[in-house]
Amino acid sequence: MSDNKNAKLATIRHSVSHIMAQAVVKLFPETKTAIGPAIENGFYYDFLFSKPITSDDLSVIEAEMKKIIDSRQDFVKETLNRNDALMLFAREPFKSELIKELPEDDEISVYENRNANGDIEWGDLCKGPHVENTREINSAAFKLQSIAGAYWRGDETRPMLTRIYGTAWENPKDLKAHLAFLEEVEKRDHRRVGREMDLYSTHEEAGAGLIYWHPNGGRMRVAIEDFWRQLHYSNGYEILYTPHIGKSWLWEKSGHLGFYKEGMYSSMKIDENDYYIRPMKCPFHIMIYNNKGRSYRDLPLRWAELGTVYRYERSGVLHGLLRVRGFTQDDAHIICTPDQMESEIREVLRFSLSLWNVFGFTEIKAYLATRPKESVGEQERWDAALVSLRNAIDAEGLAYEIDEGGGAFYGPKIDLKVKDALGREWQMTTIQFDFNEPERFDMTFVDNDGQHKRPYMIHRALLGSLERFFGVLIEHFGGAFPVWIAPEQVAVIPVSEVFNEYAEKAAGQIKTRAAGNLRVTAELSDDRMNAKIRNCQTRKIPYMLVVGQREADEGTVSIRLRDGRQLPAMKLDDFAAYAIEKVVSRSLEL
Repeated sequence: MSDNKNAKLATIRHSVSHIMAQAVVKLFPETKTAIGPAIENGFYYDFLFSKPITSDDLSVIEAEMKKIIDSRQDFVKETLNRNDALMLFAREPFKSELIKELPEDDEISVYENRNANGDIEWGDLCKGPHVENTREINSAAFKLQSIAGAYWRGDETRPMLTRIYGTAWENPKDLKAHLAFLEEVEKRDHRRVGREMDLYSTHEEAGAGLIYWHPNGGRMRVAIEDFWRQLHYSNGYEILYTPHIGKSWLWEKSGHLGFYKEGMYSSMKIDENDYYIRPMKCPFHIMIYNNKGRSYRDLPLRWAELGTVYRYERSGVLHGLLRVRGFTQDDAHIICTPDQMESEIREVLRFSLSLWNVFGFTEIKAYLATRPKESVGEQERWDAALVSLRNAIDAEGLAYEIDEGGGAFYGPKIDLKVKDALGREWQMTTIQFDFNEPERFDMTFVDNDGQHKRPYMIHRALLGSLERFFGVLIEHFGGAFPVWIAPEQVAVIPVSEVFNEYAEKAAGQIKTRAAGNLRVTAELSDDRMNAKIRNCQTRKIPYMLVVGQREADEGTVSIRLRDGRQLPAMKLDDFAAYAIEKVVSRSLEL
């Protein structure tokens, strides 16, 4: 979308949010108004109602908004001094608070909605911009969507307001397309699909933000982890396992207690010492590095770990698998000489892209984050690291943007964002230099000139965390996973109970032929065949093998795919070989 079109839509949405506030105040006169910005794909406005409203009230508010739009009111900007603005909004505590925080000599703008006679219908404290007249808004191209709670200014100690969300577009066609997109998003929501396919659960009563992996989700996780380990070994990595807790001095030395304490859980006392549960694993990997002297001949070291970490997140931001308090990172640390730095960055970027391609993500964009104002490390190291990151991006032909000042205080980085099947961008992979911890922990190696020197250390997470990656994966495929990671792969369905025995025999023979590489069930319930097929489709099983008299006589299976297509009948061993090939090759096709 062009910048001009984006700006126009943002102006329309901001204007519609004000019209919504005008309608709300007319319908509910005791309401106090807060703020109402345009946001991506829509807008919201926060209110303090004298009596709670429900989603049933949204249609009433929408109808009033359409009346306002159809009355062709002008948006007229007026400027006031501080005292006049405070008098105008004397009955609006949230507006008054905002006005009082403005510098004394600031000019304050108000947008008034005026009818055809020039009379003021409503006014709001606002910097703008707005459309000139409500006729520029299509009354059939907006919709109020939902109600949520929101603390005033995001502060839990302040009043809880009612936030009304809506979306607005230039025309009804765009609105219809957006609502269809949202319907598809809802169908693919990982929380919904996770329940339907029995993949995982959360239990707030036992601890919010913690994931319980069910057998189906566990099977998928094992398949992904086994592939991850195999790929890492073949790319020259070693796998580490490190403790889940460490003494407080470790986190003081690493800087986490100084920079990240609010994200860490409280200490526990063990043998009169304070221990912290780990929020990340890098200090433990450094302890292994410093366990003995290192030479340039030992480098590079590529150490990876699938390890669970724990970080405090406020309850209001927890979201299924995407925002949790306990998660397993697939991070690694590459420790290398300055001469090895550029080739290592290129290799890790290539590795990352190849991994994402296996899972069917091919639209990937890089963001190169540069040095922020507050940072550590020598400028020449920052410069060299940035050159290596940029060269790696160029070598892979990736589209990228510069994120000025977006690096961590301890080094520059590349973030990779992947697009899913619905075109949404997810920030996943991070390749991050660290000039802080090697200094803090006095990491050295003996170079070929006999001098002790500081190595480069690169943090790297490819999938990010398994929990978040799993949530993105669910929504990308809508639960219809590739065969190799599908929790259930093959279901043998008899046309009637008369053929249950052959169904069991077929399932057993396919399992034996697959030597543990296929998950096969015989559907032997009392349900009718069509009900069994529908049930297997709900479970999104890739292959449904229907068996009756002909199949029993010929030792074959009729193959129905979960997308409704059918393959020619196959002998049992032939089908097993066909399905195994899909698993072994990690094919994205059925």
